Amino acid sequence: MRQPARSSTTPPLPPTTEEDVVSHLRLLRSRRVGPATYRRLLAEYGTAADALTALPDVARAAGVDDYEICPLGVIRAELQAGKAAGARLLMDQDSLYPATLRDISDAPPMLWCLGQADLLTRPMIALVGARNASSLGTRMARKLAADLTDQGYVVVSGLARGIDTAAHLGALAGGTVAVQAGGVDVIYPAENAGLAHDIAKDGLRLSEMPMGLQPQARHFPARNRIISGLAQAVVVVEAAAKSGSLITARNALDQARDVFAVPGHPFDARAAGCNMLLRDGATLIRSADDVIEALAPRAAASQAPAPVTQPRPALRNIAALHAMILSRLGAAPVAEDQLLRDLAVPATQVAPALIDLELDGKIIRQAGGLLARAG
Repeated sequence: MRQPARSSTTPPLPPTTEEDVVSHLRLLRSRRVGPATYRRLLAEYGTAADALTALPDVARAAGVDDYEICPLGVIRAELQAGKAAGARLLMDQDSLYPATLRDISDAPPMLWCLGQADLLTRPMIALVGARNASSLGTRMARKLAADLTDQGYVVVSGLARGIDTAAHLGALAGGTVAVQAGGVDVIYPAENAGLAHDIAKDGLRLSEMPMGLQPQARHFPARNRIISGLAQAVVVVEAAAKSGSLITARNALDQARDVFAVPGHPFDARAAGCNMLLRDGATLIRSADDVIEALAPRAAASQAPAPVTQPRPALRNIAALHAMILSRLGAAPVAEDQLLRDLAVPATQVAPALIDLELDGKIIRQAGGLLARAG
C-alpha cells in the first residue's frame, strides 16, 4: 500500500517499553502490512504508535475503505501465548538478531524464538532437501550436519520430514536451528514432536508467524527465505525438479548466498533438482570438507558475516533477472506484457522467473494478466 506524502527527519526508534513492543507487533500484524510496508511506515512516521494512527488514512489513500488495524486484544493474547510457551520475541534491533538475516531485503521484523537464542550469533549453514528422502540421502544429510557442527557451524533447516529431520538429528548435539512455517508453538509434522522438543531444549526453534498459527501452503515459501537468509550457504541434499528446496536455493541466490548440491543418479527423481542446480553452476558437495573448502576464501577475506563467493554465471543470471523483475513491480498492478516490454528480456526467460517469484510469495498475480509486488 502507498502512504500519503509526509516528511520525517526522525529515524525509527527501537521499542523500549512493553507498550512500544505492543505497538510494533500490532503494526506488523495489521492487514496488508508485510515487512516492507512495516519498515516504510516506521521510516515515514518515526514511531509505531504514530504509524498505527496514520494507517487507516494510508489504507484509504490506497483504495482500501473501512480499514481496521489489528485489535489490541489479539496482540495481548499473542504475547501471553508466547510467555506461556516460554518463547522470546526477538526484534530486528536486538543484538542477538543475526546480521546475515537483517541484511536481506524482506527480513522479518520480529521472530518468536524458543530455545537457545545465542545460537544465532554463530555462523550458520542451511541443509535442506526432499521430504520423501532416500536412505542414502538421509544418511548423507545426517553425516554432513554432524561434521559441519564439529567445524563450529550451526545447521539450519525447516523441521520437515526427510532431509530436514536428518539434518536436525545430526546437528542436535552441536547446534541446530529449526525455522517453522507456522507458530513456533505449533509442531508440524506431528511425527517430529519429539525432535521439536529436543531442539527447543538444546537448539533453537523460531518463526515470524503469530503464536498458535497452523501452517498453510503459502507460509512455506516465506519460511524458506528465512532459512537461506540465516545461512552463509545453502546445501541441497536431495530435491525433485519442482520442490520447496529449490525455492530455498533460489532465495539463496537472490540473497547472494552460495548454493551447494549433492549429486544424485540421473534416474532418481529425488536427485533431479540437485542435478539441475549443478548443471546451472552450483558447487558439487561430497562431504563437509567440500563445504568448508568452498567457504574458506570468504572466511579468509573477512571475519564478519557477509555474502559468500559469488554464484557461477548461470545462477548469477537467474538472481539478476529476479532482481530486475522485482525492481519494476510495486503495490500498483502492472500488465505482464508491459513488464516484458520494460525488461526487454525474452518471454521464455521471464515466464519461469515469474513462476519462481510467485511461488516464493514475492509477487502476486491478479486478474486480467496483472502483476504486483507482495507487500
